[in-house]
Amino acid sequence: MLNVADGGLVIEEKGIYSVEKFLVARRFMYWQVYLHKTGIVAEQILINVLRRAKELQADGLELEGSEALLFFMKNTIDQTTFSDEVLQTFSELDDIDILSAIKKWQYHSDFVLSQLSRMILHRELLNIKIKDKPINELKFANHLNIIKERYKISNHEAAYFVFTGTIQNRAYDDEKENINILKATGKIVDVARASDHLNLKALSQTVTKHYICYPKE
Repeated sequence: MLNVADGGLVIEEKGIYSVEKFLVARRFMYWQVYLHKTGIVAEQILINVLRRAKELQADGLELEGSEALLFFMKNTIDQTTFSDEVLQTFSELDDIDILSAIKKWQYHSDFVLSQLSRMILHRELLNIKIKDKPINELKFANHLNIIKERYKISNHEAAYFVFTGTIQNRAYDDEKENINILKATGKIVDVARASDHLNLKALSQTVTKHYICYPKE
């Protein structure tokens, strides 16, 4: 079904239904797997663990961890500092480095780092609510104040446990990653226009949802 026309990869017209099924399955896969609420909150907690660890390291507190992990905890990497040595160090990182560090950090004296680490290790994740509209600021402030009072921590520290964000799902990008169909006449048409079965144009629209995460009662 694959072919080459005008120097580009195209799909022959008889394969259009397979493309339609792929795009619909891709949309569901993102909502049900990649953007599943449990995966979102677990990922955000892990990000916050590493952010807090890097923050503590910058404040002069030594943390336990592998040499490769501590390299990135101690250094800020950008276009000016990137090098082959940095790339080599990054390639030495894997999930074992992260998991072993978190197991040690769960006993750290810093409340934020230890608490977040325990959440991941014991699968006691934050609550997450996903909405079609932006999160109400009053509700966010209320959750933040509850955590501040419960744990006697600052606004900055509480923000590691109460936060908002957005997720987006676009099954088909007809502007940058479009799929071309080669019709029997030799004409090349975008799959969204060539389809006569599903409204694939709708799948090219970005769907944005908003979420808030906060500790369970």
